[in-house]
Amino acid sequence: MATVSTSPAQLDEPRLDETAQVARPWVTVVWNDPINLMSYVSYVFQSYFGYSKAKSEKLMMQVHEEGRSAVSTGSREEMERDVQAMHEYGLWATMRKDD
Repeated sequence: MATVSTSPAQLDEPRLDETAQVARPWVTVVWNDPINLMSYVSYVFQSYFGYSKAKSEKLMMQVHEEGRSAVSTGSREEMERDVQAMHEYGLWATMRKDD
């Protein structure tokens, strides 16, 4: 009786899960600065993002105590829009690909 060997197919390059690559969202990060009042930062989060007062104050305290806070996630275009809006409010913001 002959022995049949089954082995995985060999590929020239590994396959990447394309949906996993696409699904990783972008993040808008607001950074601490010495200029804006904490109450103003909280107001911006409520006004622009529509966050509750409690969530806005939590994010504002994270900015104040940790130096930064991820305040929104989404597509690259959405985060570019959010960063621009934060700049228009006078806040220092950047965007990055979420890890």
